[in-house]
Amino acid sequence: MERDKSLSGERKYSNDEITVFWKPEACIHASYCYRELIEVFDPGRRPWVDMKGASTEKIIETVNLCPTDALSWMWNDESKNENAGPDQSNHIKFRRPELVNTATSIPDVKPVIAKVMVDGPIVLSGNFTIINEGVTKEIKNGIMSFCRCGESSHQPFCDGMHRKRGFIG
Repeated sequence: MERDKSLSGERKYSNDEITVFWKPEACIHASYCYRELIEVFDPGRRPWVDMKGASTEKIIETVNLCPTDALSWMWNDESKNENAGPDQSNHIKFRRPELVNTATSIPDVKPVIAKVMVDGPIVLSGNFTIINEGVTKEIKNGIMSFCRCGESSHQPFCDGMHRKRGFIG
């Protein structure tokens, strides 16, 4: 297992087959990682990621559940990264193309991913346009969380108030 802090506040953790990247500032604490695979992702442990805690397949499956680019992954064998398909939603080819070290071009058109968080916001990621109160904003490779509880003081965006209010939905 390798831990590398060279990515400006980001961390990466590796096993023999893959590397998982963690971008703390992008984390919205959706908790899919540790709810699904506490053997690998345990916020009470330091380091909190143990790449020996489960099979590579299970780690990939769990990282792909992350609704933001807080967790992404890549194969350590560069040739395998070229074949990552859109079903591997959190592969760096789709979530973090700036980390791809190959000559393979990344298609400009990517699907928008919408995830409804349990008892939380709707999270959109990808390229999309926001039109709010007559203001249009183009989002490129971005992530936005939209309020579902109606309590946010920054409507239509989520400010985490759903947790304080005990929103269920």
